[in-house]
Amino acid sequence: MSASPPDRQILLVHSHYGAPPGLFALAEERGLGAVVRERDLTRAHFNRAFGLVTTSHLDQIGFLRWSEAVQALLDRGGRWFCNGHIVRELIPGLRAYVPIAQAKRADLVLTAIAEHPIFEGVERSSFEENRGVAGFYGRGHNPPPDGAAAITGVGPERLPLDWEWTLPSGGRMFSHAGNDMGGMGGPDPAHDKVAPRILDWTLGRLN
Repeated sequence: MSASPPDRQILLVHSHYGAPPGLFALAEERGLGAVVRERDLTRAHFNRAFGLVTTSHLDQIGFLRWSEAVQALLDRGGRWFCNGHIVRELIPGLRAYVPIAQAKRADLVLTAIAEHPIFEGVERSSFEENRGVAGFYGRGHNPPPDGAAAITGVGPERLPLDWEWTLPSGGRMFSHAGNDMGGMGGPDPAHDKVAPRILDWTLGRLN
């Protein structure tokens, strides 16, 4: 892990009703970022942020108005951790989510395609089931842009459910095509390592 400048902050976009997710509360508790409801966003929020976290509840049609702001954040070397199914080209290069048709249990097997600091010491297969039910981690993939590196595969074809993309500008995007990764709990205590590491990655502390 490397240190990040003390002034780096994460913009955490709160897109659903009710309390913010646990990952967002953790970021605020540690003084790492600001939680802003999606409807209250301004360009200034993006201008102040180094990192961006969006959830699977994001109103992507509405969020299109911030495409240039997101691109500018990445162009200055920032990072975006994106949860959920991509259904709009929020920045150039993104493509729409592809679900696994009529998924059976074998189609939901998770495979570590590449090592990544967020998952160090955490078996990818340990996310396959939650309370005996498979598929919570993801049931498809967001097709990665050219040059992106697949991190976690799903199913026998190892479809890239998780990938990381380093843009030519130096900014980086992590895509997780499933339920919000920061809230993935379970019986494995190693899962507790994931949420803090998402924040560290988004701040540029993990590479």
